[in-house]
Amino acid sequence: MSNHGPLCTILFDLDGTLVDSADLILESWRHTMDAHFEEPPPEDVWLRTLGQPLRAQFGYLVDTAEEVQAMVETYLEHNFREHERLIRSFPRVSETLVELRTRGVRIGVVTSKASAGTARSLAACALDESLFDVIVTSDEPVPHKPDPAPVRLALERLDAPPETAAYVGDSVWDMRAGHAAGVTTVAALWGPFSERELAIERPHIMLDAFEDLLSYLALPEAPPPA
Repeated sequence: MSNHGPLCTILFDLDGTLVDSADLILESWRHTMDAHFEEPPPEDVWLRTLGQPLRAQFGYLVDTAEEVQAMVETYLEHNFREHERLIRSFPRVSETLVELRTRGVRIGVVTSKASAGTARSLAACALDESLFDVIVTSDEPVPHKPDPAPVRLALERLDAPPETAAYVGDSVWDMRAGHAAGVTTVAALWGPFSERELAIERPHIMLDAFEDLLSYLALPEAPPPA
């Protein structure tokens, strides 16, 4: 680990890290491709950009802002309509977040998802927004991951130095943003990216399950029982 002393702030990506939205995202992508292309592009095109904002993903496929906007609208209409049916919770996320808060760790979300979708996903997985000290979405007027700006914005709002913070994410974009922001990078192997793909980005820590955060990170000690 790159830090000295316990981590006081842990920031999380959303999709593939806090919530299991792989089926929802894949179905929404396929629906959008079928609606806008006679011959949909292969899915590996989408997989290479997974974790970036929608406009960036669709911008690789079409030439105009109007086309991108139309695809975003198609995607979001399907995504919101099917959201509750397809999204899933990862095991022990809520309990682990509560334990982190009990230990005095500040927690936040830094996601490439827009604020409306972020709120919907958290609610669907029974993760109350009040759990989090900061939530940074793609609606913020800063560059998006892999640029470190969203991570730095969250740290700035918490007045948290990067050497006491970690960013947990499932994608290569998360690892690149975290490295550039100077925080400890934690690769979430429970998401859709493989260990091999994430290892290339040289994360400080790689974890198999969400609750492993409590065992493998240098955290403040839990307070004694009252």
